[in-house]
Amino acid sequence: MATAAPVFNSGTGRRKTAVARVRLMPGEGEIVVNGRSLMEHFGNAINEADLRMPFRVTGTEGRFNALIKVEGGGVTGQAGAIRHGIARALLELDPDGHRLVLRQAGYLTRDPRMKERKKYGLKRARKAPQYTKR
Repeated sequence: MATAAPVFNSGTGRRKTAVARVRLMPGEGEIVVNGRSLMEHFGNAINEADLRMPFRVTGTEGRFNALIKVEGGGVTGQAGAIRHGIARALLELDPDGHRLVLRQAGYLTRDPRMKERKKYGLKRARKAPQYTKR
């Protein structure tokens, strides 16, 4: 007996300290983040077209609904994590067809930039107290 195909494709996206779990199901292209619509979750803080870019690049726009759970980080980190997760889920859907275009667009690479730690003797990671000569 053959196993049935999964009902959804999933991908995990990360950026800064945010982690997004993305599930793609066949649908009309709506995105639900933590049980709310994109507008309710992010408002005008992010560009919605940026989040949908992996769909546009692979030519799958409007064919999948995305159910997303995202935690940690801020607005930018969460948006980047969601985009990374969508790209990974699309890759799971069709590895041969989508890998090249997603890789060339840079959506499969996890952004390694993190907040730099604060060092002792400094006010922030690099800002030093004002120097006084006398």
